[in-house]
Amino acid sequence: MRILISGASIAGPVLAYWLTRHGFTVTVVERAPSLRNAGGHAVDLFRPAMDISEKMGVLPRIEERATGTDRMTIRREGSQRPVRVDLSRIFGTAAERHAEVMRDDLSRIYHDATRDDVEYVFDDSITAISPDGEVCFENGAPRRFDLVVGADGLHSNVRRLVFGEESRFSSFVGAYLGVLTLPEAAAPDGELLMHVGVGRTAGVYGARHLDEARALLLFRSDRELDYHHRDVPRQKELLRDAFTGLHPDVDGWLDELDRTPAFHFDSITQLRMDTWSRGRVTLVGDAGYCPGAVVGGSTTLAIVGAYVLAGELARADGDHERAFPACERVMAEHVRGGRALALSAAKTLIPTSNLGAWGLAQGARLVSALPAGPGRAFIRLTTKTARLYDSMTIEDYSPANALTR
Repeated sequence: MRILISGASIAGPVLAYWLTRHGFTVTVVERAPSLRNAGGHAVDLFRPAMDISEKMGVLPRIEERATGTDRMTIRREGSQRPVRVDLSRIFGTAAERHAEVMRDDLSRIYHDATRDDVEYVFDDSITAISPDGEVCFENGAPRRFDLVVGADGLHSNVRRLVFGEESRFSSFVGAYLGVLTLPEAAAPDGELLMHVGVGRTAGVYGARHLDEARALLLFRSDRELDYHHRDVPRQKELLRDAFTGLHPDVDGWLDELDRTPAFHFDSITQLRMDTWSRGRVTLVGDAGYCPGAVVGGSTTLAIVGAYVLAGELARADGDHERAFPACERVMAEHVRGGRALALSAAKTLIPTSNLGAWGLAQGARLVSALPAGPGRAFIRLTTKTARLYDSMTIEDYSPANALTR
């Protein structure tokens, strides 16, 4: 049985790995000419994603490429006194297993785990999908597949072709994010430096194996802003308007906008679809149920979704009419939880008042200072979505029972 996956970032290779282990024949098509190698921004893997990665045999590589950021300094706008936090204690309180890794590093690790068993086609994109499984490509000749999976992110091409325009399903969270690459000296070794003001939060961090740093800029907006997704100068202008004057450090980061070798800007948006399957086509990860970039644990959710989809297809012996609805039933609660987590996290990370900014800093300081037991109790009292991903129960879809296809 032949399955085409669109997208070679994270969900795509994870899905490809498990599908091949279950006996399916997999092709992955990727619009980019090659795997991205700029590092990307840092993403968090929580217990379910760590467990799945361990089953894949790649956990040692992930831990080797972890950023090594274990401290945080928070500087609140208008305050002269910084708050210093032990990040390792916070993550230890909130998660049983956790790793922070650069997105492009993670993508390469999963790709390397699949490249010998999976056909990868780079520099191409799907242009049409027929109900009987014929797929047309921008560059390659048409081919026929039994199933097609969109693992191509928030702005999914597969979703647009099969379900319609993104605006039908997107829900604006009320915030934007920018990511830019800075010189290594901008980030203290092993430390996340944050500047927090009303409606805006800026942070810079590095990774122990990189010779550069990343700045992450988050700001609130009560309306969706007018810009084109390819108009980079306009996006940089929006960041300057939002962050100039927050702190001299941040002004220095903004000075690098026109020199940065890597830049990303987007809204923080949730996808809300009644179903993410239609006919022979389904979606996985951000393409189907993005809870909100940066704030919703979308990487862990994507990895879990890929693992579950492959497992349900194997259990149904490739019958997508049984497997796709089964996958959606399994994932529904996780997706709802991710959405709630994102809305809560956005309010906390981008405060709407001076009191909120003070609470962010002091709450982080308190959790860092408390022993693990009281710290967990404090987190449970202060947020309904605490330890969301650690509490997920994921079935063991053993490939041992898969049939050869």
